[in-house]
Amino acid sequence: MNNELYDTYTIKKGDTLYAISKKYNINPELLSLINGLNMNDYIYENQEILIPKSGYSYYLTRSGDNLNDVLSLFNVNYNDFNKVNNRILLEEGQLFAYKR
Repeated sequence: MNNELYDTYTIKKGDTLYAISKKYNINPELLSLINGLNMNDYIYENQEILIPKSGYSYYLTRSGDNLNDVLSLFNVNYNDFNKVNNRILLEEGQLFAYKR
């Protein structure tokens, strides 16, 4: 995983995705999506999850998105975008990130 984009967090007893998202001031849905979880999924003590770093914008693709839409959303050209997102498939559910 790209360490430039994410930190890791080790789950402690009593943690929930919602509480962790509030602690790090990130969208709970984004936290669950990045980690391949649903908000109601059980998380285990000592499990490691990814925490998106601040200073980046994130977008999860939807059906019908095209590359120009995504580049426009981030207000960036393809070459700069590709430096951070080295695998651009534009499949539904692909997560992109870009430094703000």
